[in-house]
Amino acid sequence: MEGRTIKIALVDDHTLFRTGLRGLLSQRDDFDVVADFGSGDEFLSALSSLDVDVVFMDISMPGLDGAETTRRALQQRADLKVITLSMFGDDHYYLLMVECGASGFLLKDSDIEEVYSAVDAVVSGDSYFSAALLGSMTRNMSRHSVVAIEDEDALSGREIEILVEVCRGLSNQEIADKLFISKRTVDKHRANILEKTGCKNTANLVVYAIKNRLVEV
Repeated sequence: MEGRTIKIALVDDHTLFRTGLRGLLSQRDDFDVVADFGSGDEFLSALSSLDVDVVFMDISMPGLDGAETTRRALQQRADLKVITLSMFGDDHYYLLMVECGASGFLLKDSDIEEVYSAVDAVVSGDSYFSAALLGSMTRNMSRHSVVAIEDEDALSGREIEILVEVCRGLSNQEIADKLFISKRTVDKHRANILEKTGCKNTANLVVYAIKNRLVEV
């Protein structure tokens, strides 16, 4: 996004956290923190007049939680990119946040360089998961029962199997060994999965799998 200033808003009920994050984000010349809010209601009330690209959204807040705030915000502004802020133990919110349209997921103790990476990713149209969070989520993933699929553009049962293992962080060779098939077969299936889903990376695949209820977290 060279040459463009990315406008950012913060929504979190902890003033000190907002102040600290604002200061860290302001270290990037191409970032402009245009506003911060202590609640989802405050943010939604201001959104219609707010020039903003990316919103950092606390999952757990008094009043409207992050999921409902995100859902209502994206009804107003479908182009908005929402990055979820959470602590370990908030896992039950992630499915809701994905369904509501969040693009990124960060732990509140993430390194600032990872925060920068998350903003860059979502502005470019990708999804982003904190490395620690992605590892925690994918370890706990299990595959849903898959019914017969008629749509030729949908994933096959074998492709869904491979998708889940990719989301768990396994390499193509590890997937091949686990499923007792050749690495070449996994390579082909993985290429088909990326083409059918339009995903570019593991974070995008995780979001796709959760949205389509191919896995449970």
